[in-house]
Amino acid sequence: MTSVVSASVKGCRARFPIFERLVYINSCSQGALSDSVRAAYDDYLTGWDDRGAPWDYWVERTEAARGAFARLVNARPDDVAVTTSLSAGVSALASAIDFRTRPKVVISDYEFPTIGQIWHAQQLRGAEVHVVPPERVAEAIDERTAVVSITAVCYRNGARLPVEEIARLGKEVGALVLLDAYQAIGTYPLDVTQLGVDALAAGVLKYLLGSAGLAFMWVRPGLAEELTPTETGWFADRDIFEMAHTRYAPSPTARRFQSGTPPVPSIYAGIAGIELMQEIGIAATREHVNGLNERLIAGADELGGTVVTPRDEERRGALVCIASTDAPALVAALAGDGIVTSERDGNLRVSAHAYNTAEDVDAVLAGLAAHRGLLE
Repeated sequence: MTSVVSASVKGCRARFPIFERLVYINSCSQGALSDSVRAAYDDYLTGWDDRGAPWDYWVERTEAARGAFARLVNARPDDVAVTTSLSAGVSALASAIDFRTRPKVVISDYEFPTIGQIWHAQQLRGAEVHVVPPERVAEAIDERTAVVSITAVCYRNGARLPVEEIARLGKEVGALVLLDAYQAIGTYPLDVTQLGVDALAAGVLKYLLGSAGLAFMWVRPGLAEELTPTETGWFADRDIFEMAHTRYAPSPTARRFQSGTPPVPSIYAGIAGIELMQEIGIAATREHVNGLNERLIAGADELGGTVVTPRDEERRGALVCIASTDAPALVAALAGDGIVTSERDGNLRVSAHAYNTAEDVDAVLAGLAAHRGLLE
């Protein structure tokens, strides 16, 4: 695949010092550390040292993070909750669902453990959880369905689900459709006005180049007022500075799905990561990564490897998975060669980003050739 790489993509690699030492191609686990994110942490520490407890400013930083994520997915800031993790946001949302008349929850077999565990926990409140293969999600949705919960990209094999189609089917029966976009956000453009889902949750530590401890959940306009979570905290209140402890009055906006004190250091890093990705360009990154993945897939084929990720670029995310006879051993062997990857479900995961190059892919292929005995 031939592509014209934008100048912003070409020039970004120097912003990530890890490439002076390693071939880092593991963004599906954690984005590489950039100079701007490191500087953001320094800014947080300097402000803390200089001003002691500048909570007014830290609250403003929380609002800046909300706005940054809203712009990323073409949403209004008031429809975005700032959370410490995807788990926190989705758990708050789940706590607001009434399962008495519509008990069914449909999730795909491609979900990350967080999603499955949260919805299975709702069985204590009357939910009936149906885990089905992705190709059977559509037929599992019926009039008893309260929630359809799907991932955009499977963390185990890199496959993309037909989100818009599933969302349409969910809406037809009046179900709430939740999208876990953690493995998608930052790898291709996402627009909540076009996806058709009711809620979208994602974090910043992978392709948005931030750190652990910060995530977001968008809910469609008006949905927040329809759902009252029982999992809450003081930053979910209608007025956090009122400091009321004698009543429950959640915010009328998506803030009602927040919890306690926000993760201020991670917010600094998250804003920096999001701004850097917008500077590099998400659409340009998608084109660049598709080219690298075509090179990787062709090379794996030549080595006789088994690529378990869909070949069609419209049906895959940014990560490419290759079957292994001993995936942990293969990851360790590549690490010994100075190549950072990861594994899940018996597969090697190779996840390129804007900062990776054809030379990085060739290094991976050389490593696979050297350890060919670990390919399935």
